[in-house]
Amino acid sequence: MNGRLTITVDGRRIEARAGQTILEACQDAGVYVPRLCAHPKLSVYGSCRVCTCLVGGRATAACVQPVQPGMVIENDSDRVLEIRRTIIEMLFVEGNHFCMVCEKSGDCELQALAYRFGITHPRFPYMFPERPIDAGHPELLLDHDRCVLCGRCVRASAELDGKSALGFAGRGLRRRIEADGPRGLAGTDATGDDTIAEVCPVGALLRKGTAYRTPYGRRRYDHEPIGGDIDAPCGEAQEDR
Repeated sequence: MNGRLTITVDGRRIEARAGQTILEACQDAGVYVPRLCAHPKLSVYGSCRVCTCLVGGRATAACVQPVQPGMVIENDSDRVLEIRRTIIEMLFVEGNHFCMVCEKSGDCELQALAYRFGITHPRFPYMFPERPIDAGHPELLLDHDRCVLCGRCVRASAELDGKSALGFAGRGLRRRIEADGPRGLAGTDATGDDTIAEVCPVGALLRKGTAYRTPYGRRRYDHEPIGGDIDAPCGEAQEDR
């Protein structure tokens, strides 16, 4: 088989390499699988579940599930789209995401996913948690209100920056990203040149003084949907904007 195998995605047969995840194989074949915690420069994590697809009728995270010969995968069915919409809506109501005044608007992956899936408002009640803002660092700001606990910054600090500036603390609804220092981010060795802010998919970690260098209307997702560089918009709810 020479390291190659065949899987079926939404009725389409595609070739994949042994050892690839479903997400990687789909992306190579021009099939977009949404994601938040996954990042090409970081180890797999499988926390956000936005990439959920159905394999043989069972839900699985595409970013961690290796491909197997003959796999039959649903990536764009009504059931899969509903699962993903629900997860995205829950991420919105579990935090405090005020897109209209957020510095990351237009560059935010969570906001862009909501647009792609036709989500104009969540169906669930907002939780309005009380969360602090860590603004003591001279170059970086950590806003827990916007954090979706994807873990990108934690992995980036360790894997790309060679530091341990950030980690997880707490459990359940109290789980949060915590700076590894007595004075929050200011007490760590993190700097504005580190990748932790670069990989954040939302507006939780920001470099100070850079928020509006790219004006609204000229940001990544102002005119093209997220994943549009991989395939056509998914789901019948996508609308022209």
